[in-house]
Amino acid sequence: MDATTMNSERRQFSIKLWPPSLNTRQMLVERMTNNLTTKSIFTQKYGILSKEEAEENAKRIEDVAFTTANKNYDEEPDGDGGSAVQLYAKECSKLLLEVLKQGPRSKADNEVVTPENISAPRETFFDISKGQRAFIEAEEAEELLRPLKDPGNSYTKICFSNRSFGLGAARVAEPILISLKNQLKDVDLSDFIAGRPEAEALEVMTIFSAALEGSILKSLNLSDNALGEKGVRAFGALLKSQTCLEELYLMNDGISEEAARAVCELIPSTEKLRVLQFHNNMTGDEGALAISEVVKRSPLLEDFRCSSTRIGSDGGVALSEALETCTHLKKLDLRDNMFGVEGGLALSKALSKHADLSEVYLSYLNLEDEGSIAIANVLKETAPSLEVLEMAGNDITAEAAPAIAACIAIKQLLTKLNLAENELKDEGAIQISKALEAHAPLKEVDLSTNLIRRSGARVLAQTVFQKPEFKLLNINGNFISDEGIDEIKDLCKKYPSMLGPLDDNDPEGEQNAEESGEDEGNAGELESKLKNLEVGQEN
Repeated sequence: MDATTMNSERRQFSIKLWPPSLNTRQMLVERMTNNLTTKSIFTQKYGILSKEEAEENAKRIEDVAFTTANKNYDEEPDGDGGSAVQLYAKECSKLLLEVLKQGPRSKADNEVVTPENISAPRETFFDISKGQRAFIEAEEAEELLRPLKDPGNSYTKICFSNRSFGLGAARVAEPILISLKNQLKDVDLSDFIAGRPEAEALEVMTIFSAALEGSILKSLNLSDNALGEKGVRAFGALLKSQTCLEELYLMNDGISEEAARAVCELIPSTEKLRVLQFHNNMTGDEGALAISEVVKRSPLLEDFRCSSTRIGSDGGVALSEALETCTHLKKLDLRDNMFGVEGGLALSKALSKHADLSEVYLSYLNLEDEGSIAIANVLKETAPSLEVLEMAGNDITAEAAPAIAACIAIKQLLTKLNLAENELKDEGAIQISKALEAHAPLKEVDLSTNLIRRSGARVLAQTVFQKPEFKLLNINGNFISDEGIDEIKDLCKKYPSMLGPLDDNDPEGEQNAEESGEDEGNAGELESKLKNLEVGQEN
């Protein structure tokens, strides 16, 4: 995004009430200080605090109230932040009254008088990512980052995402980060140079890297920065100094073959890495070889995402072989690459090592029946706690349905199944439906765009709509007759939201395909079986 667009965004009017500005927070502190140091019914009864004591208490009250209200806003956002503002005011009033009732501290007491609630652990997360996406320059950075300069602050996690730092702002942040680097554990610098010229962006990254060099981080997020090789190397000082990283995020960073090699070179230790995410890069096969080396050095890896990275068959094989060393893997996301059958077969061998898998995302890998069957057969024998299985867009036909159904049947903890954009037809859909009959936790099934007609859709709906936890069935983009649609809607009439949209369903699609000769090869024994199955269901 260029500077003109971002400056335009900054001028947009916002009606959000939360979070309050730093000026607003400071005014509230001053107001509470005044309440604690001036004559009133409460101070006459309990005593007036000294200005120093009142300021300390007022700052603590505001800090606790802000933390409480901000947590409420994060967990239950109401759009404009009105409820957070109300909670903020309520907490301030309550805590202020407690301090007033306790009165001033005695001269012999060196500790500030604070209510029990105020002595709770102080805020540890500093986040400037909320609000409008915008540039940040030196003057605003001074104000925005001021809390990080407070002596004795407890911040261990910072998020500078969604604000584009210029050189001036980076130089303001530099000494602050240097002072904090021994206490920081989690640093999020995603999307923090957007719209900056390349030379300026690289210098900003170098400043941040040098300031944080030597910190002992557990999590580092550098996503959404269009790093490329130059950007990766700009962070070289920081990356080289990390020996305890548990989470590393490099998503949407323009990680090319050269950049991937730089990542492999600059991260000396990944022995403790549990999360590694490379989504949406242009890594390719050669880059995948470099990423594979990082994976091989990460035996504790639990969450690996390398989706939408332009990896073909050779890279897929290399990555799969590397994954064999990651025996603690729980979540695997390789969607939207071109592994092909060969990559799928290699991946099936790796999956045999992953008994702890709970989420598997293998959509749009061009696996075809052979690769899909191999993977299903392996998953059947491992991953007893599998909860999510996605294999959409892999040219899977009814021929692979028995293997997939057999795998699914024993995964009793399955909550989500996505087999969209394949060619399962009625025969495959019915086999999948039968396999799901005993799955009580099931919440979501997607068999959209699978050449399914009335009988297959009906059996699927009958199976899933009776599940106690079920939320959504997507069968859009199929060939279900109008009568079939009516039947399915009737099955979920008590909870119509369980059925997804059907605007792309084509009631005459199968008939049109047959008339045009497109299904000529399927008009033999298989079609006969489907017709008999449909009649049997109607009876």
